[in-house]
Amino acid sequence: MDDSWDRLHAAWADVAQRPIRALCEDPDRFSRFSARFDGLLLDYAKTAMDDGIRQGLLALARAADVAGARAAMFSGAAINTTEGRAALHTALRAGPTAQILVDGRDVMPEVRETRARMAAFATALRGGGFHAAGGRVTDVVNIGIGGSDLGPAMATAALAPYHDRPRCHFVSNVDGAHIHDTLQGLDPKTTVVIVASKTFTTAETMTNAATARDWMAREVSEPGAQFVALSSNGAGAAEWGIAPERVFGFADWVGGRYSVWGPIGLSLMIAIGPDQFDLFLGGAASMDTHFREAEGQDNLPVMLALVGLWHRQVCGYPTRAVLPYEQRLAQLPDYLQQLEMESNGKRVTRDGAPLSRVSGPIVWGAAGTNGQHAFYQLLHQGTDIVPCEFLVAAEGHEPELAHHHALLVANCLAQSEALMKGRSMQEARAIVAARGLAPDAAEREAHHRVFPGNRPSVTLAFDKLTPRRLGQIIALYEHRVFVEGVILGINSFDQWGVELGKELATALEPLLSGSEGAEDKDASTAGLVAFLRR
Repeated sequence: MDDSWDRLHAAWADVAQRPIRALCEDPDRFSRFSARFDGLLLDYAKTAMDDGIRQGLLALARAADVAGARAAMFSGAAINTTEGRAALHTALRAGPTAQILVDGRDVMPEVRETRARMAAFATALRGGGFHAAGGRVTDVVNIGIGGSDLGPAMATAALAPYHDRPRCHFVSNVDGAHIHDTLQGLDPKTTVVIVASKTFTTAETMTNAATARDWMAREVSEPGAQFVALSSNGAGAAEWGIAPERVFGFADWVGGRYSVWGPIGLSLMIAIGPDQFDLFLGGAASMDTHFREAEGQDNLPVMLALVGLWHRQVCGYPTRAVLPYEQRLAQLPDYLQQLEMESNGKRVTRDGAPLSRVSGPIVWGAAGTNGQHAFYQLLHQGTDIVPCEFLVAAEGHEPELAHHHALLVANCLAQSEALMKGRSMQEARAIVAARGLAPDAAEREAHHRVFPGNRPSVTLAFDKLTPRRLGQIIALYEHRVFVEGVILGINSFDQWGVELGKELATALEPLLSGSEGAEDKDASTAGLVAFLRR
């Protein structure tokens, strides 16, 4: 595989100054450098990739045995080597006849039974069959953090046109302002609280949950009857008065950032209903099938991963901007930030050896067109090149506002075109000349109006943001991260980097609230403790 990397670096040295716009003058460029599946189109024509580079990247995937790793993941093998676990989130969306063995046991009956229990509960709550102290439930508050929040919060916002009842809210930050502001406008007698924590011990989640319980107890005699636990700690949930029928557990082979497909997605199921949730799962399952069966450059997750590796590991671009031109996907950059950076933000290989090249990129972004008035200045004229990933739908959900959607799509396409084409000094001088400025002033202004161009982007286009499409999009990015991790030789399914800060916070909390000194801390931390305690 090292030879494959060397050849790719040599290819980049040869083409680094070649204008992408010159490649796109080929009328067949789009058809040859795009891939389709169902209602999705991945266009990567606006990159420096040519046929030879693409073949080199595909060779890299073969050398890393992506196909073998993919088969191992879907079969339930313990590919999460540091924790000795399978990474089998795909089982949560598998079809009704699937059989998947983990340690010799078929896990699908349990998956299907849990999903049926979720559907029964969601149906009762949505239809009025589940009553809170004040009658029919009007609001649901999901309390979780990380994967127990980002996935369901993002998906629930994305599928707002499919909501009917009740209203769903999300609390994650341990900052008291978050729980306070969320609960302030709600009625505790008609609110259900979902506590999403696999262990039922996550510090931030349980602190927020206790505050919500105290809030509810002021007006509800048995607050536990209006609480739901998404946890494998049934005993811990029982101590809170949460009956077993309102506890939905999941196995340790489901990682937090991959968990929206199961019990962690209960808030989404409540918002859109079990039937639409099934369409969401079906979309993801269809992407799983595509990922397993499509060959080479026709495989969307593989190609999206290879584009990412080309830009980060070969071209050396340190960040990636995710730019959904779909307001309801405004939380997608945050979701993908966790998915990518928690999965592939590693410094050692699966064997514990130091990585021989850089790991994953910094992932960030915002919804268009808001981002255009915030950070696109840097994208177009900054000194760093930031590969961009645009997402855009052909159709919105508001036909009466079709003119809004047309303007949105036009802006998306224009931005990717402008990043690629840029504006030359000659073009800038022609624009300035029309203003009738003095020659020196005109020349100075022309320099400010030059756009270097040659900045790469990919576009993921789709017909409409439906539950099925959203499921496909999320699964596409999950598999993209997996392929990148396999080729880099890292374990994408652990997150030890999260632990150290949590351990230190446990020791620091009593120092902030008590009188004990922080002499054993470094000078900076001790000084901050003293200042904040005063």
